[in-house]
Amino acid sequence: MNIIELNGVKKDYSLGKTMVHAIKGVDLAINEGDLVSIVGPSGSGKTTLLNIIGCIDQATEGTVRIHGEEIGTLTDYKLTDLRLHRIGFIFQTFNLIPVLNVRENVEFPLLLMKKKELSTHVIKERVEKLIEAVGLKDQVNQRPYELSGGQRQRVAIARALVINPDIVLADEPTANLDSETGQKILALMKRLNDTEKTTFIFSTHDPEVLKYAKNVIKIKDGVIVT
Repeated sequence: MNIIELNGVKKDYSLGKTMVHAIKGVDLAINEGDLVSIVGPSGSGKTTLLNIIGCIDQATEGTVRIHGEEIGTLTDYKLTDLRLHRIGFIFQTFNLIPVLNVRENVEFPLLLMKKKELSTHVIKERVEKLIEAVGLKDQVNQRPYELSGGQRQRVAIARALVINPDIVLADEPTANLDSETGQKILALMKRLNDTEKTTFIFSTHDPEVLKYAKNVIKIKDGVIVT
């Protein structure tokens, strides 16, 4: 079953008097429970494609469907709700909240969701489990400025996974991690993919990430070539 479908998707940006054609008519179907790596040189359109799938950016042309629902027809409120409840993001720039510590940053999406079925105990247990899984048990009270780039990346990964999303979009998830930590994080994601059927889509240059992928999509100059 397709969880994500793109048909004829284009994305254009205006930079002054120059029109940049970032995505040029992409057709793509990703199955539920897939683990996909999108590869290509810098400027090929990888991050733009992730942002469109993640409802952060809108396509200039074409249709994008998630769980069969065309996202181009959704209101801002429904798009926000979709991002909050169904999609986990791992940003290359982390996007952590500077005034919150590690625990609070990971917990934040759950507080925004305001799910009544999640008790304080369940939230605490889920947050602590993920913080331990990414190796930050001893840094729970530290704020982002007190962490290394690799540690911040791990906070971002835990935050993306804490809502138990259907889809996780990861832009260079191992870029700031040492090889040992990167392997542990990838193994964690693979386990979630196997046991929870979470769909993962990576944008990456890392050959280690490709070893975990079930499918690899190659993109160049805004066009899928393989």
